[in-house]
Amino acid sequence: MSGVESGRRPWQMPVWHAVIWFGFGSVLLAVDVPHVFDGSLITAPGWVRLVLLGAICSLQLLRDRHPVPALIAGQPLLALDAAMGLSLSALLAAGDLLYAAVLNGSRRASRVLLCLAFAATAATAAVSLTIGKDLRDSALYFLSIAPIPMIPVWWATNVRRQREAAEAERARADQLAHIAELDRAAAVHAERAAMARDLHDVIAGHVSAVAIQSEALLARADGDPATVRAVLRSVRENSVAALTEMRAMIGLLRSSTPDALTAPARLRDLEALVGSARAAGLDVLASAEVGDLPAAVDLSAYRIVQEALTNAVKHGGARAEVTVRRSDDRLVVEVVNDVLAPRPPGDGTGLLSMTERAEAVGGALSAGPRDGRWHVRADLPLEAP
Repeated sequence: MSGVESGRRPWQMPVWHAVIWFGFGSVLLAVDVPHVFDGSLITAPGWVRLVLLGAICSLQLLRDRHPVPALIAGQPLLALDAAMGLSLSALLAAGDLLYAAVLNGSRRASRVLLCLAFAATAATAAVSLTIGKDLRDSALYFLSIAPIPMIPVWWATNVRRQREAAEAERARADQLAHIAELDRAAAVHAERAAMARDLHDVIAGHVSAVAIQSEALLARADGDPATVRAVLRSVRENSVAALTEMRAMIGLLRSSTPDALTAPARLRDLEALVGSARAAGLDVLASAEVGDLPAAVDLSAYRIVQEALTNAVKHGGARAEVTVRRSDDRLVVEVVNDVLAPRPPGDGTGLLSMTERAEAVGGALSAGPRDGRWHVRADLPLEAP
């Protein structure tokens, strides 16, 4: 959340840091807290220390956006305070600048400051061993000086690592959300493609048969009652079948479970499909002895035959042969019709739909002219791919 969104301006936090440190340091100076180092090279009145403290605290305004320059600018002020005898107030304010530089600075600057802190600790240890009268004195010197740079650096390093880990987790969560959104979009696209395919294969096939049979009936001049009744019976069957399929699809879309309804079309209904094509004027010779099949393969084979016969009727075919047989571990579906003239241009949806049906179960489909006839062949595996 940004500063504007949270009702807090970006500069307010550094200002509060500067005010708090200056107020705390002023209290320490007012109560005359002993200096960290008593030795002084310069003698100055108390207000000079207050001005130096204010200057160091004013650098807190840069702690978020320019922490490293603020730390560098504070070193001469800290050195001047140390020349007058290092005060605890100036040391604490400068330590906060060091903390901000490690926390908010660049990764390279943070590493450099960490290395400098370790070097300062090592130098402190060496100096403590040199100036100490004994091991106890050296340990006291070391414990008095070493924490001054190490505590802010250690603390800021840990906070920075936790912040980077939180940012990494947040980025990972965003990536997972993006992947989930892509998966959802792909699922929606696949569902829409399946719906379009089913609408084309099921509804369009029946409606096309109705339109072709009605047109053939209107074109007949003799009006033979037996023929008229046969065609009208086929029109009614196709209309009822289309309505049944449409209701099944609507029920499936409204259902909360994907398997609540299953498509009723199977190869056992092939005779009704062939009868509809014959009523449309297509002479069909069908042969299908396949036994039990996996449901997905059974449905795909039926839809491929349905679409191939619909195309044969649509493109003016007179005769077609349908063969469905097993070949080892595969189901072979062949539909051949005698459309000798060039096929009229279409939208290609039928061929695309048949290809998708075959590929959906791990099979393959080929279609094209051969030996003066139009051949459609689908090889569907009987085992799940």
